[in-house]
Amino acid sequence: MEFSPACVEPSTDGCLMKADRGHKKRKISPDVEMDIEFLYKAVPQLAKVFRIIDKIGAGTFSSVYLGETQMRDGRREMFALKHLIPTSHPTRIAAELQCLTVAGGRENVMGVTYCFRKEDHVVIVMPYMDHQAIVDIIGSLTFEEVRLYIYHLLKALKHIHQFGIIHRDIKPNNFLYNRKSKMYALVDFGLAQGTADTQIELLKVVRKRPSQKGGGSTGKQVAAQRSKAPPKLSSKTTTVSTSLPLPARQQIHPTNSSASSSTTTASSTSRKALIKKAHSATTTVTTSRTKHTKDLIELRKAPRTVFGERDLNSCTPALSNTKHAAIRTELVKPSKTEDAASRKYSSATLPVRTQSSSQRPVQRGLTCNCYFTDRVCNVCLSRKSQVAPRAGTPGFRAPEVLTKCPNQGTAIDVWSAGVILLSLLSGRYPFFKATDDMIALVQIMTLRGSRETIKAAKSFGKAVVCSRELPRQDLRTLCETLRGLRPSPDNKVTPLPEATADSTDTYHHKIQDDTPTHRPTERTLKPHKKEADETPAELLCSHTNKHKHSGGNDTATRLPKQEKMGEEEDERGWDRVPDEAYDLLDKLLDLNPSTRITAAQALQHPLFKDL
Repeated sequence: MEFSPACVEPSTDGCLMKADRGHKKRKISPDVEMDIEFLYKAVPQLAKVFRIIDKIGAGTFSSVYLGETQMRDGRREMFALKHLIPTSHPTRIAAELQCLTVAGGRENVMGVTYCFRKEDHVVIVMPYMDHQAIVDIIGSLTFEEVRLYIYHLLKALKHIHQFGIIHRDIKPNNFLYNRKSKMYALVDFGLAQGTADTQIELLKVVRKRPSQKGGGSTGKQVAAQRSKAPPKLSSKTTTVSTSLPLPARQQIHPTNSSASSSTTTASSTSRKALIKKAHSATTTVTTSRTKHTKDLIELRKAPRTVFGERDLNSCTPALSNTKHAAIRTELVKPSKTEDAASRKYSSATLPVRTQSSSQRPVQRGLTCNCYFTDRVCNVCLSRKSQVAPRAGTPGFRAPEVLTKCPNQGTAIDVWSAGVILLSLLSGRYPFFKATDDMIALVQIMTLRGSRETIKAAKSFGKAVVCSRELPRQDLRTLCETLRGLRPSPDNKVTPLPEATADSTDTYHHKIQDDTPTHRPTERTLKPHKKEADETPAELLCSHTNKHKHSGGNDTATRLPKQEKMGEEEDERGWDRVPDEAYDLLDKLLDLNPSTRITAAQALQHPLFKDL
């Protein structure tokens, strides 16, 4: 899309007219009016060029406004004005601008028209494209529209990946879609990163910044770190922490007056000696505690891999089981003459719990015994956690992002495109909804299988432990079930005893708390009204609970409605979805990033053979 240039400054030839403030305005809220006035004051140059009409979007790092200006030929043109938050890093802002300038303006990628800056306020001006939100039209989309949508999304991804750009935030809100004109645009490169061979110079700078802050280590760094000598605890600290020699309590037996006098003198002398020794012991404890604190600081600074990875001896020397038992025994049964200070110091130094027979012995080459278990020991908690890029929107993050894999590439964008296709084929948006990365990983396991997830994680150096085995779901069966094209698997199970009213109320309250941002329309998904209140991942995990509240007679009343809905689905082509669509979905949602299909390969898929 080509735009005639507008003059940023007024000129004598009248190439740009001043914004007409008397033009008919939209009805906007007082809060939006205040934001617009603030933007005018923050960047005064905008008032000479644009008339800001409305605020059309807001995110964590920016707000988007709709502006209008008059071009040279007299026509009015609409633009999107993206106001970045003042705390954005200058390098990040420049990198986003370079992505839009170098890769934007073609192949379904949004370009940039102008950029204004006033001190720490930056406004990026882009062409405005009228679009519809997927959440509003997902219930009425035809399969052909979904096929074209994914095709153009992959086309945009192929284009930016050729420049070595990782978008990192692929989602429907960042891929604009005009249903009427069949136009598409990929926007928002605020979180973009560069690959190792990126052509965006400023992304190379952004890529180096995490490593300077102690980010995820590569193979060479890990080898160098593991070759370093492990820090050792001083012998004085160990001696003081295990036992403190204090004099035993002395008994006095008076016999006569002279003996009593001598005994009193001896008692006074011994009391002074006791005080002197106690003071010496306290000083020793304080000094040793300071040294021990320094040792702990050094221990925390010691390099480590993320929890779940095999961690070689890089923190403490491996002691024999005999020495471990001796130290633990001394700590569990301290001397009776030990004072309060020494007991407090001992308990804070090492764990006082004896090793039971049920605990696993420490494997050779490991520093603890929590590896590949469902718990995290104090040794691992004391280490510095691994830093890896995890920018993106929850629900669209790839498995390698959720497991903090330091080496991430363009495959994470392809995974996000697969999640979008999954939402469109199933008619559910958002498909995944999790409060943290571990729950998100469990939801992926529910869909793709726990064994497959563990195997894929092992391929990129991660160990995943799952408390139960989750089978892999058939994608066609899942999507057609969620769309109501086939009966739910629960209908084939013998009904369980009916639940009480209290449990039913509790169940409905839980559903309301987990309601997704999109609820399918009554026209398209009316037979699945109860299931519509849950995310598909919750549906997969709770078949038993749902059927407990359904009963056997509910299926009979649903059948006529399902037939009516089936006719409506037939008109949109959802009864004729080819196997190629689910084959592409399976390849896009490959758990292993090294074998996941690329955007260029996906465009050659048989699903798009006629495009």
